[in-house]
Amino acid sequence: MSHYGLLRDYEFAESGEDVRGASLYGRDDEKLGKIDDVIFNHSTGDVSYVVVDTGWLKTKKFIVPANYLRASAKLEDDFGCNLTKQQIESFPPYQEKDLDSEDRWKDYENRYRAKWVSDPVMHRSETDRNITPTTQQMEGNVSSLRASGNMPKVTRSTPDEASVEAAELATERVIPAGTDAVVIENSAVGIGGRWDTFQARLRERRKQAVEACPTCTVGPESIRGSESVDTLKKAI
Repeated sequence: MSHYGLLRDYEFAESGEDVRGASLYGRDDEKLGKIDDVIFNHSTGDVSYVVVDTGWLKTKKFIVPANYLRASAKLEDDFGCNLTKQQIESFPPYQEKDLDSEDRWKDYENRYRAKWVSDPVMHRSETDRNITPTTQQMEGNVSSLRASGNMPKVTRSTPDEASVEAAELATERVIPAGTDAVVIENSAVGIGGRWDTFQARLRERRKQAVEACPTCTVGPESIRGSESVDTLKKAI
């Protein structure tokens, strides 16, 4: 079973190898806060979430799946995501102590993922265009469109054109219609130079980064990842 935890006080040799301290911006370049820490798999070094510290949220911090980040197109070395403060306020409160219990963290992740299905909206990069149609906007659901008053004028469009026009309409989902779960990937790649360097260094220095974790120090081989049986015996 994989164990997840924080970097906490671990420091990299070069400040440029770390994403902590970078700003995170939401929709319309609204500043959401700064990356305070990351939640990563102690067995592999893969980052699952970034922890963002804010000055406006009642619970002070919130998390964002790493694979939902993007490099900021306007601000070098910073990051962006398709979230608003209102959507973040609807997330279940993040509590660091939940990471100390596998059951509590699993429960939190389930509640957190459920909010990504029902609330946030994903937009086209650098625009306010929504990319995920609602059930009413799905091609073929004519009666629903007529009832809502959102019937698009696609009578002369080809099937492909109709699909594009439907996708341009307003929506309130981040996950395609018919999907009832959010898959949080084990790692995120291609976000940008600063992120990719950070992720590579964390994998390389995973053992040093988790030295202070009591679970990884005395845990079973399944948690300790690549360490050999002999190494485990010496540690115990």
